[in-house]
Amino acid sequence: MNWSVAWPYLLLPVLAVAWHLWWRARLERRHTQQLAETVAAGLNEPPTLHPVVDPARCIGSGSCVKACPEQALGMVDGKAALVNAAACIGHGACHAACPFDAISLVFGTEKRGVDIPLLRPNFETNVPGLFIAGELGGMGLIRKAAEQGRQAMEAIALRGKTKDAQLLDVLIVGAGPAGLSAGLTAIDKGLRYRIVEQEESLGGSIFHYPRQKVAMTAPVQLALVGPVRMNEVSKERLLEFWHGVVLKFQLAIQFGERMERIEPANGSEGFVVTTSRGTLRTRAVLLAIGRRGTPRTLDVPGEELPKVVYRLVDPAQYAGQAVLVVGGGDSALEAAIALAESPGTRVTLAYRGDAFSRVKAKNRDKLERLRDAGRLDVRLRTQAQAITPQHVTLRADDGLTLELANDAVIVCAGGVLPTPLLKDIGIRFETKHGTA
Repeated sequence: MNWSVAWPYLLLPVLAVAWHLWWRARLERRHTQQLAETVAAGLNEPPTLHPVVDPARCIGSGSCVKACPEQALGMVDGKAALVNAAACIGHGACHAACPFDAISLVFGTEKRGVDIPLLRPNFETNVPGLFIAGELGGMGLIRKAAEQGRQAMEAIALRGKTKDAQLLDVLIVGAGPAGLSAGLTAIDKGLRYRIVEQEESLGGSIFHYPRQKVAMTAPVQLALVGPVRMNEVSKERLLEFWHGVVLKFQLAIQFGERMERIEPANGSEGFVVTTSRGTLRTRAVLLAIGRRGTPRTLDVPGEELPKVVYRLVDPAQYAGQAVLVVGGGDSALEAAIALAESPGTRVTLAYRGDAFSRVKAKNRDKLERLRDAGRLDVRLRTQAQAITPQHVTLRADDGLTLELANDAVIVCAGGVLPTPLLKDIGIRFETKHGTA
């Protein structure tokens, strides 16, 4: 062999391997540091369905890391690990991308248990006539939630149709994938149904996904629509698809209507469901709601005004306005930051605590920069006391009050799950501590 001719060809793969090892080591150092920062900030408890990596199966390919839009996964000691648990939204792209089935999707951790309702194979709870599908029942994956909605509605259809014109065959609570799929099946089966959704838009948890890809790795069968295949699809494209389905089949959805109570009907079959708009009588109820829950309210005078909302959708709509953001978590900081970066928007962030301790470091740092630049007014140890059409009154821990001109209030104080309500009507739960 002529080494003077061959050595350049041998050197190329050696350099390629060396570069890969250097890049891999650099990536692992960054992810290890990120994990340490997450633990130090107290953000290492995942809020919902999340991946658990089996180190015996994981080969360290990094395919799951690349597939995660939220960058919740990283490489630590040659294996995949959840390095930013608070960012995980549980759509399961990592699970689908793993070539060796090393990832399981679970609820809860050893420290924090999550209550999951006990369901029969047809998704009926131990309370006859009350069904649960989707994320609340332990399934956050889009395609599986939609499949559960269809199967649950098929089980409800087997109960027959009511002859009482004042009685629904089924009330569907939630307009996410499970609820929409169930609604299509209700139409297909000729059932008298209605969908109520507490938000002003459909999509459920999908609406809160980041503006990047989400995964639907296998076809989902929708009644009236047929098989739908979306291997990798953006949040916007997925919502556009569901909007098209709603319009085409005229799904009966009442937006802005929140379920508040479910009670067995006295002296007749079914349930009486109290919502924010009245009461409904129905033979069966399908709960297709997520685990974000109903937004936690402030319980102050004026909160019912239309200028009070519980999530930031588009910062541009508040340009030039005076906006109060209430809350101390990442969602509140991210809303305040986005608003403060809009031209002419005057933003006040009020939080009852004395520090933003359980938030991402990058959000805290960006907040500090905007405050130092005079773009954002931060009021710690302060709560909203009253809201009027033109003003908001804040009260500090020392008893002092402050009245501010105000055009809009955005409350980011977390959500309240309906678990106590469901337990009150007899639904049994089991607590998951890191199990599927």
